[in-house]
Amino acid sequence: MSETLLMELKEIQPSQLYISSQKLSSVMENFALKPRLMEPIPIKELSDRIIFVDGHTRAFAALLNRFPKVPVYWEDEELDWEAYEICVRWCLEEKIYTIADLKNRVIPHQEYKKLWYDRCAKMQKELEEKRKLKKSKV
Repeated sequence: MSETLLMELKEIQPSQLYISSQKLSSVMENFALKPRLMEPIPIKELSDRIIFVDGHTRAFAALLNRFPKVPVYWEDEELDWEAYEICVRWCLEEKIYTIADLKNRVIPHQEYKKLWYDRCAKMQKELEEKRKLKKSKV
């Protein structure tokens, strides 16, 4: 992991559409026990935006606990950035620009799995098929 820095929550673009209420409850319990020991959240610059790569629930819990800034680090692993671009586009289409915009999108975990995990799995499958098709044409 690279160096940790503090960054304003409002400056980081989410890359997911929902927060699981079950995951949030667990993170909020940890905040109650150790409010200053938050694990750093990975970020990445993508299409001229700084995005959350992961840690949306921790970021949302920080917001609920009135933390204007969170510890972050620059993600240096090679991930599927094309998939992240799609997720960010979904967020922008839904007018989700900051973690605060997820306040009305905290949903039960079963619903979260259906609405978020299933949507991402479908997108990943479509990307895979698109990439296979592209390779076969080469």
